[in-house]
Amino acid sequence: MKSMIFAAFAAASMATSAFAEAPTTPNWPELGVEASIFLPDRYIRNFEADDDKGIWIEDIQRRWYYGVFKGRCSRLQHAPGIGYDTRGSTRFDRSSIILMGDDFCELTSFVTAEKPLPRKERKLLAREAAAKAKAEAAN
Repeated sequence: MKSMIFAAFAAASMATSAFAEAPTTPNWPELGVEASIFLPDRYIRNFEADDDKGIWIEDIQRRWYYGVFKGRCSRLQHAPGIGYDTRGSTRFDRSSIILMGDDFCELTSFVTAEKPLPRKERKLLAREAAAKAKAEAAN
């Protein structure tokens, strides 16, 4: 009887340890490849603005994509949420449109990408690059 209880306890502890592991972020085999998200209303999880030039989108499998806008998309940085128009398709791809209230931004490219750096790190890198360009221009 004691050995049966011990075996059940061991099996239960192994099962819970499998669930306790942190989920890993899947990596793409290739980055920068044109992509699409099937049924975006179910599978888009998160987004992150890249200033006014692009958008990172995360699907429910924690894979990231990057979309480049046709022009500037200045309202995206301050948008609390987005909508999208897939133009009648069941896939979100480079022909889709990002909606923010009355404004919209068209995509020209939608590719596989790495997870974006946190916003503070991106801004710091942009400031450093601007300072470097300014120093080079002064010389």
